[in-house]
Amino acid sequence: MTTCLWFKRDLRIQDHPALARAVALGRPVLALYVVEPAYWALSDTSHRQWAVTAEALAELRDAIGALGTPLVVRVGDTVEVLRDLHARHGFTELVSHEETGNAWTFERDKTVAAWARDVGLPWTELPQSSVVRRLQSRDDWSKQRDRFVVAPTANTPPALRGVAENSGRIPSARDLGLEEDGCRLRQHGGRAAAEACLQSFLTERGLTYRKDMSTPVAGERACSRLSAHLATGAISVREVFQATAARQRQVRGTRDGWGGSLKSFQSRLAWRDHFTQKLEDEPELEWRCLHSAYEDLRPRGPDAARLSAWEAGETGIPFVDACMRYLRATGWLNFRMRSMLMAVASYHLWLDWRATGPHLARMFTDYEPGIHWPQVQMQSGTTGMNTVRIYNPVKQGHDQDPTGAFTREWVPELRDVPDPYLQEPWRWDGAAALLGHTYPAPIVDVAAAAKAARQAVWGVRRGSAFRAEADRVVERHASRKDRTGRFVNDREKMKDPGPEQLGLDL
Repeated sequence: MTTCLWFKRDLRIQDHPALARAVALGRPVLALYVVEPAYWALSDTSHRQWAVTAEALAELRDAIGALGTPLVVRVGDTVEVLRDLHARHGFTELVSHEETGNAWTFERDKTVAAWARDVGLPWTELPQSSVVRRLQSRDDWSKQRDRFVVAPTANTPPALRGVAENSGRIPSARDLGLEEDGCRLRQHGGRAAAEACLQSFLTERGLTYRKDMSTPVAGERACSRLSAHLATGAISVREVFQATAARQRQVRGTRDGWGGSLKSFQSRLAWRDHFTQKLEDEPELEWRCLHSAYEDLRPRGPDAARLSAWEAGETGIPFVDACMRYLRATGWLNFRMRSMLMAVASYHLWLDWRATGPHLARMFTDYEPGIHWPQVQMQSGTTGMNTVRIYNPVKQGHDQDPTGAFTREWVPELRDVPDPYLQEPWRWDGAAALLGHTYPAPIVDVAAAAKAARQAVWGVRRGSAFRAEADRVVERHASRKDRTGRFVNDREKMKDPGPEQLGLDL
């Protein structure tokens, strides 16, 4: 008798409840990872994501091998792979972690469940985060989350009894038909990189996290940069939480800034699970507006020229273009600038989130569906419960890049524009020789586009029919204020902030 341990986005052996379960069953373990070509052909997956995954997978293969058994890597359809291995090894239980992925992985898991039922194979799925399956109410969710993250981490076994099976080869991006996407400055994946990243953040880089997280200039260093490792599962949320808590105890009573920065970071770890819970509770928000009144707000067929300019970083709005070009080259961007890119696409360019969301997903090496799709809708104003946030990209450029160094680095066409006009080159008296020649003229009037968008979005919110559905959304998905102050009460009544408030930030 054998147990099949199916790895998905949990590419580690530390704090791995599914691995601990497989070992506890006392049978030989067939450790399996399936590379699914159909998944890597989706509109929200990319070469850069596979590169990070493949690096984590290679380290996992070495770690499993060191325990005494091979990591079996197969390329193909998961059910077909499981069917073949089941026929040859006769495993009596399938063990894995629960996954809150995109719609494709959700359907894949349902197909695996149906096959397992048909052959009488028990499939045990264990949580690797505080996301709760079949959650009945959000009221006590934060307490459940706290219990999960403080619980002891799962033990790493000293050895693993395995089976005789060819380990297989990790395919290349070319094998999967993935084209190089220009991510020349991306982070490397894997457990070693994750541990080093956590250590350097907690002891060096994180000191200015609270102050610097909002700017792409300093945020590249001051932010934790753990998101890609959490997305592949090279490190667990519980490990990160507990390491941070230990560091908080060390710095307690000091006044050098560590206490505030670590508290802010713990808060964002909690928000990470909060947003993932939204997709777990309502998978449809990946493809339909959370509030149905917004379904036809923007054209389903996007303006192709605007979409292309936004994707390429050629909108003629300097700070927007700098952020998009930086993202394309690195695979990462700080949260506020991600929000700004999405908001500009949705409000100023009036593009539907279903057209722009997949592009950002592909660009992020840390793409996490449970964060991405709720945030895409939140920044597009289609949830029916969140305040409409229309970023002023000119103001953001001045605020987050006050010296202009970031903008000039990523938009070198503007090197000769005087500092006062860098974020608004159309106001410069030398603009005629620049705009439309070496750098595009802005594709929209920033102020006029924001005003029109705001009126359209808030116009939908008026009326009793809107409120009735909004109440349902709030009850199911809104955060509840907790005693630690990490969460706000999203159930408070929404208010129109007035016509002047066009640059509200997170």
